[in-house]
This record gives sequence, C-alpha cells and structure tokens, in this order.
Amino acid sequence: MSKPVHTYTYLITGGGTGGHIYPAIAIADALRAVQGDARIAFAGSRDRIEWKAVPKAGYEIYPIWISGLQRRLTLSNLLVPVKLLVSLIQSFFIIQKMKPDAVICTGGYVSGPVGWMAAKRSIPVFLQEQNSFPGVTTRMLSGFAARVFTAFEQAAEFLPKAKGRISLLGNPARKEITTRGSRAAHESFGLSADKPVVLILGGSGGAGAVNDAILKNMDELHNRMDLQLIWQCGPRYLQSLETKVDTTKYPGLHLTSFIDDMATAYATADVIITRAGAGICTELMIAGKPSILMPSPNVAGDHQRQNASAMAENGAARILEDTDAGDQLPRVLQDLMASPETMKKMSEAARSLAKPDAATNIAAEIIEILDNRRKPNS
Repeated sequence: MSKPVHTYTYLITGGGTGGHIYPAIAIADALRAVQGDARIAFAGSRDRIEWKAVPKAGYEIYPIWISGLQRRLTLSNLLVPVKLLVSLIQSFFIIQKMKPDAVICTGGYVSGPVGWMAAKRSIPVFLQEQNSFPGVTTRMLSGFAARVFTAFEQAAEFLPKAKGRISLLGNPARKEITTRGSRAAHESFGLSADKPVVLILGGSGGAGAVNDAILKNMDELHNRMDLQLIWQCGPRYLQSLETKVDTTKYPGLHLTSFIDDMATAYATADVIITRAGAGICTELMIAGKPSILMPSPNVAGDHQRQNASAMAENGAARILEDTDAGDQLPRVLQDLMASPETMKKMSEAARSLAKPDAATNIAAEIIEILDNRRKPNS
C-alpha cells in the first residue's frame, strides 16, 4: 500500500449486531495500521453490542438514540419518530465536534441518521454492505455514497443509485482469527484437546431454533457421539437453558451467553453449527472451518439462505433447515465427522472463498479517494 498523502479523521457507524460492528472495527484497525495518528471514533447505540465492543477495541464511541420499527404493534414504535429526530440532532453535533474527513457506515439503524447528516454536509460517505441483499440503510444511503464496498456480486443489483461506485472487496473480519487450535486454547474453555469440539453459534443475540436443536440432542451429541460443545446461546436464552441443562452431567459442555474471544473459539472447533449471517460466513472462510449452516428465515431478502447456498455450492458447508434440525442434526453431524477427507475438503473449500485482506483493501481505497479529493484540480 502506498503512503497516504494526508492523515484523516474518521467517524465510523454501524451496529446493533456483531455482523455490523465487527466489520466496522476491522476497517478502523486497517485505517489505523496505515495512519497511526488518524483520529477514529464511532457512533452507536448504548443498549447494543457496539457500546461494549468498540471501547474494548480501543476506540471512543458517541451515543445515538435510534431503533427500528418492531414487526408487532408495541408502544416502543410510538417513540420511533422522536428517536429519529433526536438521532439526527445528535449526529449533527457529533459531526460538528469531530469534523470528520469521511464517515464510514457498515449498516444497522444507527448508520442512517449519521450517514444522511454527513451527506447533507458534503462529507464523503463510504458504505460497507455485508450481505448479498443490502440492508435498508445501505439502500437508502447508496445514492449519496462516495463508494459502496460489497462482499457479494449480487448486491449491486439492488443498488442502482450507486452504479459505477461499487467495489467488490469482501467482508472485513477480525484480524486475529486463526485456523489452528492448541491445548491452551482448549483449556481456556475447560475442554480436552483429545476430543473433537463442536462450536454452536446463533449470532451475537443467539438463535432460538439453533438452541432448541442442541437442547433436544444434548445426550446424543455429548454422550453417544462423545463430542465436546462450546455453546454460545445468546444473553436472552442463557437463564432458561441453565434451568434445563444439568451441566454436571456434561463435563464436555461450555455453555455461555456470549464469547468475547471468538478467535480462540474458532481455532478450537472442528465443526461449527451456526446461522448464516455474512459476518459469520466470512469468518468461517478465513478460519477454514467445516460448518453446518442453519439460515434464519426471518431476515430481509432471505439473505442468509443466499449466503449459505453460496458456501454449500462451493463445498464449504452443509445446510440444515430450522424445521429439520431437531431430528436430523445428529445424523448430519455424524456423517460429516465420520469422514476426515470430507472435513479436509470442506476446510479447503472455505479458505478458497476467503478474502482475508478485505479490510486492508477497503482502507486503501478510502484513503486513495480522500487523497484524490485533496489534489488540485481533482
């Protein structure tokens, strides 16, 4: 990467889920790797994952009071217009204070007011879309964007206002993801390095269907198949599961609401059972891990099914429907783990799909565009 002409100030926004905030942090890290003295700050919601993840990554974060409409009729929906107005005012003052050279949005409701306010003040807006079907915020802001970075070629079909300003560079991922486990990694989860490990994920909030499938088959998976389980169930499910699962009966079980050290979890796992969000799929590719994907049927544009299909068609994953998981999960998992050759081929297929330099390439393009805007007669 060539040395940038200038050092810039960046305001990054995105959150609500790990799928939005971790790519944002990865981009921030890549920018800082090139411009060590750059000022980088985030805007996000106090009650969502970004409020803990961003400071932990070493960045300051400003609050934005915003949320989306609930699908069911609730009193909270009455506050949405008020929250939108407040979030626009907050965005104005954050931008006024920071005077960013660029605003980078990775999706989620919080990106909307910040990106819109930046565009109205003629500040370059960069979007990073993780999914094959772009989220509502990306679609809304695409007409203002200096560049839209995508991970799937299909995304361009839904972004006609950004035609000619789309770069297919992949999804940024946590740079610490590795492919190899160790005895120390296993011990950090209270597990043995001598038995296979299955990592169960439902996204940062957990997934009821994934949890139900594991709960129904605990004896089969742990006792008969002799598997160890790292089970990330989500904060809202933990208390209920702790009353249903006698952990003393399952010494090879690590049940937790959330995993901070995902790099170690990936490295420890032999197989991963998970939803098919773009962020998780990206990390599976980089880690080179065989997976059983349970795409959520409750997402916009059915994008998780498209993500899962892309991986399965390339031999990197198996797909299991929510409705079938309770009955079929042990068989699918056993068939997979009974063939080391199949597991090896799936790992190789996953790595072949990976774009581990996505964050670096996105940062380079952002800097190049900002440099060109500063050049005389540009």
